[in-house]
Amino acid sequence: MCDNVVALGNVTADGSVIFGKNSDREPNEPQGVFLIPRAKHPEGSVIHCTYIDIPQVAETNAVLLSSPTWLWGAEMGANEHGLVIGNTAVFTRESYDTGPGLIGMDYLRLALERTASAREALDLITSMLQQYGQSGSNGYAHPLYYHNSFLICDPQQAWVLETSGRRWAACQVKDIGGTSNTLTIEREWDLASPDLIEYAVSQGWCKQEANFNFKASYGGSGFSASHIYTIFGNGDERQQRLTGLLEEKKGQITAEVMMHVLRDHGPKAGLDYTPGKGLIANPPCMHAGPAPVRVSQTTGSLVSHLAAEQQTHWITGTSAPCTSIFKPVWIDAGLPDLGATPTGRYSHASQWWRHEVLHREVLRDYSTRLARYSMERDEMEARFLNEAAKLQSESRQARSVFVAQCASEADEATARWTELVRAEPVAKRAPIAYRRAWGKLDKEAGLGTGEDSDPVHSPAG
Repeated sequence: MCDNVVALGNVTADGSVIFGKNSDREPNEPQGVFLIPRAKHPEGSVIHCTYIDIPQVAETNAVLLSSPTWLWGAEMGANEHGLVIGNTAVFTRESYDTGPGLIGMDYLRLALERTASAREALDLITSMLQQYGQSGSNGYAHPLYYHNSFLICDPQQAWVLETSGRRWAACQVKDIGGTSNTLTIEREWDLASPDLIEYAVSQGWCKQEANFNFKASYGGSGFSASHIYTIFGNGDERQQRLTGLLEEKKGQITAEVMMHVLRDHGPKAGLDYTPGKGLIANPPCMHAGPAPVRVSQTTGSLVSHLAAEQQTHWITGTSAPCTSIFKPVWIDAGLPDLGATPTGRYSHASQWWRHEVLHREVLRDYSTRLARYSMERDEMEARFLNEAAKLQSESRQARSVFVAQCASEADEATARWTELVRAEPVAKRAPIAYRRAWGKLDKEAGLGTGEDSDPVHSPAG
């Protein structure tokens, strides 16, 4: 489960393109942030993607990736030319290929490495779809198969690309666009695969060409498996919620506004909000809960401010943006020290897991405990945003020093907030099913046991 949103320059405060994504994965599936430099490759070389080898190109771009650490591709990322892409899972009537092949996250990284604009990226992904299709499990602890949609942006334009197997449709974004775990393209599009309508009619998904609707035909309806997945994923509601929040801010949209949008817990979330309640409960800022429905949570977030002259990317590098801090990154200035690359087992050496201890402590009494530090978090982020804006035209070295300072300050704050939250008595315990679900996740991750563990008191406590 994931959400992507974008606001073009005609509706933002400063005329730039602003992109945001929450990457929703399994709770114990950490996401790493990686910076891969520009590189030249020998003729005839190959690249090993998540499951298969494909021919490598002569030169690849420098790319910033936020990725589940077990695979080659990425959930979201950017390149040195200002191109940014996020993907989402979509469930369609088309059968899923389960053998080794290219998955959506592979396509995302390939496009970032090999193209320089949104339209070039769209053309590359669709041409490679024709050659390779989509195949292979996208799941971490459990097999999971799906097709993909992509939100593809650069400082001038943005495209929504939605796929089903080797077939696809694409729309150019006019002002605000968003994708969640649902098809959004219906009767109008700008580009599409040649046999998109013909194939749907041949399969009986559409009676005749004049009645064709991409979402209805390929997405399924009623009791079809694809439609049931879409319903329980809450994709339509999340997509409408995110774009609606941006519609309300037209002309005032900034990177800070986008961060607040990614932290949204839905229209009914008041000051006493708790993620412990609800059978589906999949808002944009997603928290896992009891299986089998609430198995995903936001494990990484990205906001990209795409001005023509300089692109600034804001990463959490951690789960749950509502409990996290967005920190600045410029591709030419390098990454700060993020600690050890995280795995599915807790390690204090990993920034992702150090924050995860804070996140799970907050979950024990969400509204009470988050309130202990959320104001300081917002003030810190506002200061980062203000100072980053002043550094846009400064040297790479100056920006690199600032990136490291922000990361260090955020990490120190995370440690301090963890102790502060732990000292706050639990006033409102979460439902027992929710506490048991998180207790099981803690045990699987090694939280609270072992030599390299943190004595976290999870919602099971």
